[in-house]
Amino acid sequence: MSIEVRNLEPKSLWNHFADLNAVPRPSKKEERVIEFAKKFGESLGLPTLVDEVGNVIIKKPATPGMEDRATVVMQSHLDMVHQKNNDTVFDFNSQGIDMVVNGDWVKANGTTLGADNGIGVASIMAVFSSTNIAHPPLEALFTIDEETGMTGAMGLKGGLLDADIMLNLDTEDDDDITIGCAGGVDVTTTGNYSTQDIPEDFTCFTLIVNGLQGGHSGMEIHKGLGNANKLMNRVLWNLNNIFSIAINKIDGGGLRNAIPRESSAHLAIANKDMAAAKEMIVKLSRELKAEHSTTDTNLNVELKETSSFSTSLSNDFQNQLLNSIYSCEVGIYRMSSEMEGLVQTSNNLARVLVEDGNYTLMCLTRGSVDSEKMDLADSIKSAFSPLNGSTEFSGTYPGWEPKPTSPIISLMTNLYKEMFHEEVNVNACHAGLECGILGTHYPEMQMISFGPNIRGAHSPDEKVQISSVQKFWGYLLETLKRIPKK
Repeated sequence: MSIEVRNLEPKSLWNHFADLNAVPRPSKKEERVIEFAKKFGESLGLPTLVDEVGNVIIKKPATPGMEDRATVVMQSHLDMVHQKNNDTVFDFNSQGIDMVVNGDWVKANGTTLGADNGIGVASIMAVFSSTNIAHPPLEALFTIDEETGMTGAMGLKGGLLDADIMLNLDTEDDDDITIGCAGGVDVTTTGNYSTQDIPEDFTCFTLIVNGLQGGHSGMEIHKGLGNANKLMNRVLWNLNNIFSIAINKIDGGGLRNAIPRESSAHLAIANKDMAAAKEMIVKLSRELKAEHSTTDTNLNVELKETSSFSTSLSNDFQNQLLNSIYSCEVGIYRMSSEMEGLVQTSNNLARVLVEDGNYTLMCLTRGSVDSEKMDLADSIKSAFSPLNGSTEFSGTYPGWEPKPTSPIISLMTNLYKEMFHEEVNVNACHAGLECGILGTHYPEMQMISFGPNIRGAHSPDEKVQISSVQKFWGYLLETLKRIPKK
């Protein structure tokens, strides 16, 4: 881990971030980082609680003279998305993140950085460990499993927090403050299929779609980034409509909240069709690169001859699968008619795994209007119904309804203009922030979300801007100083 990161300003924040990034912290496997956060609170001699689902709560008294101010809970999530480039050798379960400084940015070597939401966690730690930062009564809420279900936020019980105001530190543009967000639902279709032998006059290949940018399936869905699962299916669907092909395996994407960057398929092509099929792949590759020339400049479609395999999907299932994936909505479904520029409803086809007689298709459907979100989920279920598998909806979480007249919003918008001499963007986002869920447990609590510039979250291109962290840090400290009386 680069010593350069620890020498950045503010040093306390960056050192806490470096300490945090030394702890493996994948979603669903947060035992080590929970213990890390618990020991941090206890080392300061502060009341520290780990609740029944694994959230960590730490409480700190106000600094002298601020005892009569409203109590503030600072909230961030402990887990991070684990993604790496195919050619990066890295074990997320045992290694800390290898960070590097590149100009005004901090990034990782071939993996996600964990700035989402590690910078928020480190900021809270820096405030709590400080002896000279003025602040009202504080609570730290470190939630778990935000990235793969928000089960920490959902499992938090009422009555554990005393705060009147929540500062969620999980926004990724330093000129935004977020006052609302989308809800989501996981759509998972699974089943099995029959196989058949591949004829002898077929040749086996591996088809690869890679080099895509990927990214956050909520915050970056509006960018039109290529979805490797859909692009792979487009190539296979076109081949299947004209030539004799036999698909043995498809393996694409990964986490639901990451736009898939890579997909591979094992397929056999009839020898009589081989030359024409290769020509079609070259033609489709040119088309896809042209269509994504501004969003995914490194897109690659490649066919490689490989060792032989003996079985493939049955013809009927192969046709049904490719048609179903082709008809599955991906990307923006509808823009908001009430808030300009806000994606209202979207879907990410995050994972396609078809292998050894079993298949799994995983989507994350988001929406700020719950009825429309579920309608889109139903349409995806319908698209996959010809496969005769089982489609389940799970991990449903609510959106966060904006309340633009809240006093904390007025305070922070005015403060931003005072400090930076420009208007802040007050908006709702298409990501699934935890505020919507936490608001169901604490309905009277004022909530707002902000943070520094983070780019490429949920992908190995993730990076955080150093100067923006410094800007965010000053804004946070001044906000704490100005929290009004109860």
